[in-house]
Amino acid sequence: MTTKTSTTARHGVVHYPFWFGGSASCIAACFTHPLDLVKVRMQTAATTAGGATPTMLRAFVKVSRNEGLLALYSGLSASLLRQATYSTTRFGVYELLKSHFQPPDQITPPSFGTLVLMASASGMAGGVAGNPADIINVRMQNDRSLPPSRRLNYKHALDGVYKMLTTEGPSSLFRGVWPNTLRAALMTASQLATYDEFKTLILGAGLGSDGVGTHFAASLMSGLVATTVCSPVDVVKTRVMVGQEKGVGVLSVLKATVRKEGVRWVFRGWVPSFARLGPHTILTFIFMEQHKQLWRIIHPQKEPEAALL
Repeated sequence: MTTKTSTTARHGVVHYPFWFGGSASCIAACFTHPLDLVKVRMQTAATTAGGATPTMLRAFVKVSRNEGLLALYSGLSASLLRQATYSTTRFGVYELLKSHFQPPDQITPPSFGTLVLMASASGMAGGVAGNPADIINVRMQNDRSLPPSRRLNYKHALDGVYKMLTTEGPSSLFRGVWPNTLRAALMTASQLATYDEFKTLILGAGLGSDGVGTHFAASLMSGLVATTVCSPVDVVKTRVMVGQEKGVGVLSVLKATVRKEGVRWVFRGWVPSFARLGPHTILTFIFMEQHKQLWRIIHPQKEPEAALL
């Protein structure tokens, strides 16, 4: 988005820079990365150890004791690259669609159904854009749990991309792209659209002002919805991306998982998923709202503001 487009308010809607969502998500990731790492370790526990999934607390203790406290931040560079690609795209496209499909004379936000459709499309775009970084992120987080002979030992995210290109081929960067795109569509629809809806309901019912308290409550409820909707797809996506063999696809992973674990796999790691996604969702939306508030201070609008979501 150009500066001219970003700084101009048209039809009563403020147009923010495309990168706000990615920036807010990167800041949030710095706080929640250890939770994401533990979630990945729990989701892959059955494939790497062949046993029962450890509790979240035990997983934290095991990583800290065996690998050191800094190991909780293994793969942070990949996590930041993922947010810079995946979240920047999905948040940016979502905001563009919201402003584009809101009629000039309409001061109320689009309907919830419309928000869901726009968020789903935005999530799909983000899923494709962030897939390479997502693979590197999952692998780096899971690497130290593997036997030394199976470790990939990526130095950082870009090193991981280079090694995948040279050893596995360009197509490896899009391994698991379909479950990842589906998850991204579900995540964005159940996260961004529900956040806007919960925020609108809270403000409409007079339960709070457009401040941090309302942003916290709306994002907390959004995180609960998103975790529940995305948990099954997240498990399959993680296991497909961890695999290094060619031909490892969604159906083969799904069949093997059901055969070994029955229906328990569906919500494997739900608690650490929410423990990570809940705080990450809250921090992301709070940081993004602060981005927007600062933007409005720096670029005051001549017309009354409306439909600021």
